[in-house]
Amino acid sequence: MFGVLGVAVSAERTPLDPIDGLGRDAERWADGHASLIALLRHIEAWFGATWVLLAALVLAVWLAVRGHRRAATYSILVVLTTWIVTDLTKAMFARVRPEWQDALGVLGNRSYPSGHTSMNAALMAVVCVLALMFVRRSSMRRVIYALAAAEVLLIWADRLLLGRHFPTDLIGGTALAVGVALLWMAVYSPLPRSHAAHARPLHEAVPGNRQLAVILNPSKVEDADQFRSIVTAMAQESGWSTPAWHYTTVEDPGTGMAEAAAVAGADLVLVCGGDGTVREVCAELAGTGIPVGIVPAGTGNLLARNLQIPLFIRAAIDVALNGQDRAIDLVEVSGDGFEDSHFMVMAGMGLDAAIMEGVNEDIKRKVGWIAYVLSGLKALMSPVVKVEIAVDGGEFTSYKAVTVVVGNVGFLQAGMPLLPDAAIDDGVLDVVILHPKRFLSWLPLVARVLSKGKRVDETIGRLTGQSVVVRASADTPRQLDGDSIGPGRELRMHCVHGRLLVRVPR
Repeated sequence: MFGVLGVAVSAERTPLDPIDGLGRDAERWADGHASLIALLRHIEAWFGATWVLLAALVLAVWLAVRGHRRAATYSILVVLTTWIVTDLTKAMFARVRPEWQDALGVLGNRSYPSGHTSMNAALMAVVCVLALMFVRRSSMRRVIYALAAAEVLLIWADRLLLGRHFPTDLIGGTALAVGVALLWMAVYSPLPRSHAAHARPLHEAVPGNRQLAVILNPSKVEDADQFRSIVTAMAQESGWSTPAWHYTTVEDPGTGMAEAAAVAGADLVLVCGGDGTVREVCAELAGTGIPVGIVPAGTGNLLARNLQIPLFIRAAIDVALNGQDRAIDLVEVSGDGFEDSHFMVMAGMGLDAAIMEGVNEDIKRKVGWIAYVLSGLKALMSPVVKVEIAVDGGEFTSYKAVTVVVGNVGFLQAGMPLLPDAAIDDGVLDVVILHPKRFLSWLPLVARVLSKGKRVDETIGRLTGQSVVVRASADTPRQLDGDSIGPGRELRMHCVHGRLLVRVPR
């Protein structure tokens, strides 16, 4: 389409002349609106090729740092190729700019295709491909697609209303960008390579037909049948048997399915769901010697994040099937008002539990982690509670706190190092007590957390031990791995060292 259009517009007279004539009408209309022209000139400067190249570079660096090197390379290839081809074809077709373009900053280089359009459309095409890869909620993907299309249309309006280009220049630039993005997808897939493709195969003590069981929370994937076909195909490629499938229910979030998989003799149990589903399955399989492969499909996915398990579904399945086993700690927990349980990530009393308790599930399904932000804003002024904490059977010490978090891992979402010294396999628990004295005290407190400062005072307190007991003076919201367990006054926790095997990247 791009090539045919280029040949057509480079001729003396073409059937497309009436379409291009619309550009004169658009520029004439805009010429009577001085404030609009001023805005369009700013857009012209801000969305030029140099800034698009810089944005693509920043995006590629961010992807590379996050471990998505092929996606980073793809992003650079698409934008850079579009830039080069745009310049080459401008010289090839040698189309003269419209004679009616804006008088300030008149452009004298060739017109077809529009460089602003092709570069911005290339970057937006990359954004759409990345959204398709990494954004699981279809509603969020549609929002990203709509914003990307709106950005390209904004560039179209800018080039037309300033008279810099003919309408066919804009169509050609967009076609070029989309074509380059599709071409590079065919030549160099941005999807990550197989986890085992660049690693030596692990030694099998007892070679043979390896039994795989999959526990799926169907509410956490958009298409359960598609997920099933992906897992089945990847399992067969990696030498596993056809998976035995188990689906969680509202009544049983994973315990019964994990027990059935263990009784059936599974050599590996792959669990796909949120932190709650993962916690139930891991607690049931702890001590059995059966490794658990985690495919994170929730909103928080804190266990997967702290184990460096990728959030991209295919990559996570690959790690689960071909990764190596790691023994991690499990935390036994008891208290008033709930049955004895376990957690893998964190337990909390106070603000953090109030946030979990206040999340609107309908909003969470639609916008994901933003629901926690909204709940956090409502819970930010949680009351100060007097708590007593005892470590490893010692005497109780009194504290004032807005929230108390006991962690088996160190990092929250977005990499916030709430417990920077915590390790999931060190056999001990880390405790942080937060007590901002006023609303504005949250700002320096967050800064201290992000800087991983070691200093403790009345605002931040830290403790470490294998066993931790927390008692509150009044009923206080409580949570285990992001699931609210209702208000109460006590949590008793004990870390069991190396209790569970999980699959992690090699």
